[in-house]
Amino acid sequence: MDHTQPLPQHIVENKLADALADLLKHPIDDTVLHPNAYRLAFADPEFLLRRETRGIRIQLEMLKPDLDQIEQGIDNTVVVFGSARFPSPETADAAMAQAQADGDAAAIKLAERHLSNARYYDQARLFARLVAEHSTDLDSKAKLYICTGGGPGIMEAANRGAHEVGAPTVGLNIALPHEQRANPYVTPALSFKFHYFALRKMHFMMRAKALVAFPGGFGTLDELFEVITLVQTRKSQPVPIVLFGSDYWKRLLNTDVMLEEGVISPEDLKLFHYVDTPEAGWDVIKRFYAL
Repeated sequence: MDHTQPLPQHIVENKLADALADLLKHPIDDTVLHPNAYRLAFADPEFLLRRETRGIRIQLEMLKPDLDQIEQGIDNTVVVFGSARFPSPETADAAMAQAQADGDAAAIKLAERHLSNARYYDQARLFARLVAEHSTDLDSKAKLYICTGGGPGIMEAANRGAHEVGAPTVGLNIALPHEQRANPYVTPALSFKFHYFALRKMHFMMRAKALVAFPGGFGTLDELFEVITLVQTRKSQPVPIVLFGSDYWKRLLNTDVMLEEGVISPEDLKLFHYVDTPEAGWDVIKRFYAL
């Protein structure tokens, strides 16, 4: 008698996002996804989106943004991370005005927090302008370009600051289950969408000459610790790592506990710098490279 029990569904289901399902959420042309055995393999989206061809897709996602940036002379970037939820001051002001007009106490409380956090949007915008203005008259090999995740909030602010002084600006966006699109300040020819977080992370680091992390959530922490770990373990060349908003970061990261428990060394605290103004953040980078 066979006593084998079927595995629970949550054990056998695939945990990785499915590339075909991902594409169908944002279709370009549904007709090209109909199976066609006679179609050339490299021109067959239905074939390329199979689970078995994941390795090929990873290679392509590595190659496409790299070639495009090479062709457009993007050699050096300053990567800016931070919360996608921090609004611009004008958006925060409008939300507060609406909440007050409605007399909604919960909405007013939320609007007050947005107004407070909107200062980071302005600071990211000003920081990006400093970087872009520095590079205006430099040789292309010496220019620094602002690069973000391409989304809203702090990312939009940084792309916006560079865009406002006429500088090209890079966005490395990612397809997510909820609706997401690149912010309007990313240069269209430098606006890339990724399926794989791992490949997106590699592209952030490939050209990064500095990382500036504004207050943010899990995504910001993920990118920040990725860079700190790469530099700490010497898998990456040292780059300036700037934590913008000392009050936020010192409350969030209790490095004293880490030192007490011996999980980091005192020298590791030199891997990053706390700053509170756009000028101070830019000064850290200028000192590092003697600009």
